[in-house]
Amino acid sequence: MKTILVTGSAGFIGSNLVMRLLKEGFQGESVHIVGLDNMNNYYDPSLKEYRLKEIERMSLCPTVLPSGNTWSFIKGDLADKALIDRLFSEHHFDIVVNLAAQAGVRYSIENPDAYIQSNMIGFYNILEACRHSYDAVKGTQSKDKGQEASDLRPQTSDYQGVQHLVYASSSSVYGGNKKVPFSTDDRVDNPVSLYAATKKSNELFAHCYSKLYNIPSTGLRFFTVYGPAGRPDMAYFGFTNKLLKGQTIQIYNYGNCRRDFTYVDDIVEGIIRVMAKAPEKRNGEDGLPIPPYKVYNIGGGQPENLLDFVQILQEELVRAEVLPQNYDFEAHKELVPMQPGDVPTTYADATALERDFGFTPKITLREGLRKFAEWYREYYK
Repeated sequence: MKTILVTGSAGFIGSNLVMRLLKEGFQGESVHIVGLDNMNNYYDPSLKEYRLKEIERMSLCPTVLPSGNTWSFIKGDLADKALIDRLFSEHHFDIVVNLAAQAGVRYSIENPDAYIQSNMIGFYNILEACRHSYDAVKGTQSKDKGQEASDLRPQTSDYQGVQHLVYASSSSVYGGNKKVPFSTDDRVDNPVSLYAATKKSNELFAHCYSKLYNIPSTGLRFFTVYGPAGRPDMAYFGFTNKLLKGQTIQIYNYGNCRRDFTYVDDIVEGIIRVMAKAPEKRNGEDGLPIPPYKVYNIGGGQPENLLDFVQILQEELVRAEVLPQNYDFEAHKELVPMQPGDVPTTYADATALERDFGFTPKITLREGLRKFAEWYREYYK
């Protein structure tokens, strides 16, 4: 059995990943998944509760859930170091997937504290816990100042420590880069939002820990993830809410923005493939570890103009009967300037993902928005 920690498990991507792993297991083995989420109110917590209920419903259905796959949920915060250490001590995780983070570009301007706590301190706690997961393997136990012997991780004969840390980065790290498509070989030293800066810091922290402690880690730069039960602060969801209320939607940069939309099922498929192939541990000529560290883009590689995106969205909302056939969309659209922290284009070069894992996102924008519109109709009735 593989024991897997998924942080942000009540979130959009996290909940979909948990359900996929529960349904299929991992690499032919059964799984025990520990989910962690603080259930904050950045957006309506009832949506997070809905996702958890969907997981719970699956976990109780013997015709869906293969024998041996189990799930447990802990409400807690990444920034709580004592909690993180206790979870690692109790469960001996084989794989850690860190998806918990304070999301949102514009919100990082309003509430920077939340980003430092979750995205930096929280991620540091995960790295430290991964580092100390190897103590039992070495036959030694690290003891920090003030830590009691009873708090230390017990030694076991078969546990090998965390074999792979997979964590969420973001396409936001590319900032105002003019060169497209965005490649992981590009420099990303000019973030245009605090959110982007914290995500770049995650990549730097992970590289440092991979070098110092030989922790296999892979960062995934997600590109504009969307789909059913997604985040209400994302454009497709927010536009739908406003149109349903008869409000006006604002299209930034006068419609001259392009986004590389990636459907959530494609994101989950990419994560699972990456989970199964940790960067190789090996030493350099100096006898020291070469960092077992990788970063990949996960994006469709087909950026869509926002005006085209809105056109497809409105067609699918009408088709799903979320909005009436005669809805006057032109009366509810407003073209406005670019907002602080935004960038005009996101465009993924995902050739490295295809080369190393044989996978490129396939679900089209129309297909994905159709699934979202149908879910929206059922969820909100």
